Parts: sequence; structure tokens; C-alpha cells
Amino acid sequence: MSGGWISTSLSGVLSWARASSLRYFSVNTGCCSDELLQALGCRYDIERFGALPEEDPRFSDLLIVAGAITSKAAPELRKIYDQMPAPKYVMALGSCACSGGAFGPESTGGNTLAGISSLLPVDIFVPGCPPRPEAVMEGLIRLQEKIGGRKLMGRRPARKQGRFDRIETDEWDIR
Repeated sequence: MSGGWISTSLSGVLSWARASSLRYFSVNTGCCSDELLQALGCRYDIERFGALPEEDPRFSDLLIVAGAITSKAAPELRKIYDQMPAPKYVMALGSCACSGGAFGPESTGGNTLAGISSLLPVDIFVPGCPPRPEAVMEGLIRLQEKIGGRKLMGRRPARKQGRFDRIETDEWDIR
């Protein structure tokens, strides 16, 4: 039994535990928060993936930013991020948090940020306006893969269209 094996196994167990028990704090400023709430509900239930809500950012691992961030709210968001213990992760949810979206600085006269990546180091972007709950779950799984350092879910092959291909190619043409 060598010391390298024990330290490798221990670090593997710690990364698995860190990835499988994320405590998140969410900042909801837009319509993306509705989709986040749908992902929390009983139909999708992201708690089964090991993500639990936290009411205090001082005890959370993951910061979920859903919606547009104004220039007045940016320093407060930075304070929330600074209160979080290390290691900390950030998920940008929706096109407003990712890139400014429909309420970007060009449409509001510079009042909102063009994405939060200029303010915080973002680990995962979940695009969409608003993103579907399935996209939120996929983003969470991808973040867990990144934290754990392993591949949980590979790229799925493209689905065949099935009967829609037959309809478009006139295979069902009734004469």
C-alpha cells in the first residue's frame, strides 16, 4: 500500500462529494427565475442531483445568477460572491446573465451589464430566454462534471427524426 494511492483515492472521494452536494444561492432578477423555480419543482426536481438551496451565501458553493444585472446591483452581487467560501462556482442562467440579452447596455443606455462574466468568473453558462428547466438541469450536470473532474454524461448522438422524415420525403404519399 503506497501513499500515492491513498492520496489519489482521498482526492477522488473529496471531488465526488463536492460535486454531489452543491449548496446554491440564487440571485433572481428576471424572468429566468420562473424557469429556475420550475426546475426546483416536483416535475424536474434538481435536488435529486445533489443541489440544495441555501439561504445564506456564506454557506453556499454555487451562485446562480438568473436575469439582468444593473450597474447599481453589480457591487452588491460582488459582495455576495465575496462572502462565499472557497471553492465557489458561478452559473449564469439565461441570455441576460450570459451576454446582456434583450436588456443589454445598448438597449438600456448602459444601465445593465453585458453579462456577468465582466464582474464574476463564470463557470457555466446556461443560454436561453428563458432557459428551459431541462437546460438548467443539464447545466448543473455539466458543472458537476467540471467539479468532479470526471465525465458523467457523454455527448448524445443526434436523434433520428423518425416519421417526420417520411412525411417530408413523400413516402406516405397517398395516390
